[in-house]
Amino acid sequence: MKMIVVTGMPGAGKEEFLSAGIDAGVPFVRMGDVVREAYAASGFEKEGMTVGQFAGNERKIHGTDIWAKRAIERMYGDIFIVDGCRSMDEVRSFRSLGADVRIVAVHAAPSVRYDRLVKRAREDAPHNKEEFDTRDSRELSWGVGEVIALCDYMMINMASLEEFHEKSAALLRSLR
Repeated sequence: MKMIVVTGMPGAGKEEFLSAGIDAGVPFVRMGDVVREAYAASGFEKEGMTVGQFAGNERKIHGTDIWAKRAIERMYGDIFIVDGCRSMDEVRSFRSLGADVRIVAVHAAPSVRYDRLVKRAREDAPHNKEEFDTRDSRELSWGVGEVIALCDYMMINMASLEEFHEKSAALLRSLR
């Protein structure tokens, strides 16, 4: 199996890279979906725990690669995209399958990412810069910075959406 593992800070454009994979018909799993589904089933929302706190708590209880292990259960085929990898422990978990793992990091400046997160208005969107910085710190504490630093391919997402989609599609074609 060839596995394309996508990483990056919140709002960098991982979902936009993934959309190029979807357009190309590549099967995928969003690690964030795995987390949100487990959170919804857990009942911790009623106790006031956020999705991010839940994800971190699960890592403490079950190991830093728990979300990778849960994502693996959904993988199939010769090529697969994993969106939202947060640590090298997760990458090692994917590599333990004997897969040819390629890491694609998506990068955008913090000011651009903040604007994107606010505009998409998802449930976990920051209400202010302090919440944004706190979320970045949490993501970095999980090890996402190391995955970005050790990536095989860096996609800079600071230009137009069309240009980023074209570059993403070209990279995906080269990895198939």
